[in-house]
Amino acid sequence: MKIGLVGLGKMGLNLAQNMMDHDHEVVGFDLNQDFVDQAASFGAEAATSLEDLLSKLPSPKIVWLMLPAGKPTESTIATLTDTLAKGDYIVDGGNSFWKNSVEDAEKAEAKGINFFDCGTSGGQSGARSNGNFMIGGTSLESFNAALKPVFEGIAQKDGYLYTGAAGSGHYLKMVHNGIEYGMMEAIGEGFDVLEHSQFDYDNEAVARLWNAGSVVRSWLMELAEEAFAKDAKLDEIRGTMHSSGEGKWTLQESLDQQVPTPVIALSLMMRYRSMEDDTFTGKVVSALRNGFGGHAVDKA
Repeated sequence: MKIGLVGLGKMGLNLAQNMMDHDHEVVGFDLNQDFVDQAASFGAEAATSLEDLLSKLPSPKIVWLMLPAGKPTESTIATLTDTLAKGDYIVDGGNSFWKNSVEDAEKAEAKGINFFDCGTSGGQSGARSNGNFMIGGTSLESFNAALKPVFEGIAQKDGYLYTGAAGSGHYLKMVHNGIEYGMMEAIGEGFDVLEHSQFDYDNEAVARLWNAGSVVRSWLMELAEEAFAKDAKLDEIRGTMHSSGEGKWTLQESLDQQVPTPVIALSLMMRYRSMEDDTFTGKVVSALRNGFGGHAVDKA
């Protein structure tokens, strides 16, 4: 299968390689020519523009977006909705707000274009191999017809799910990220208590211990071990915990639905607090975000 991939940053480039590993052809485009050249060096076909990318795709065309949420994604989807033909596919694999996905789908489907919103998890390593995908969109029939074979290869076993109507994929990813906020905050706070105790703990050893059969074992704990191995006290980074917006969206949705989510709410508040003063909790969460997603850290 030949897929047009728009957005070749840290997630898109890894996803392109993942697709090619499973015998799919990839036509890649990004406004950053260096990213396009890098994708080409891995075997992708380079496109010089969105129009050039579309010209290289057979029908039905599949255009997969891995762009920042907001204007970059929305403007590209608007262009594709005006350009693609009935039966073609748009897959938004970024972290778009689910209500935007509902609106985008309505416009695309009015022209007979299949629209799918795909929440992508697993960080850069998941994009590269054995990823996790939450997919809403036009219909199960159109999903099975063109996209299911792709996800069968690029996802971990049981690592993809067609969730129903358009918007449901990004909604599920939003809640997933809200949970992630709470989990990382708890890990950060736990290590902060250890850091302030009377005992001299080896944080790397503790993370390794907790990941060896304990109730709190997880990939996040593995990332904590890796972070402490590089910088035992995380002295090289500030405890600034940036946020991409999905925790805020989850909290807003919980308020709209009158569902209490105190852990997610407080974890979001702590991220805002970290923008003012440095904390060891913030250092741990910042290191974890860098570990799974390559998110920037602020150096001390």
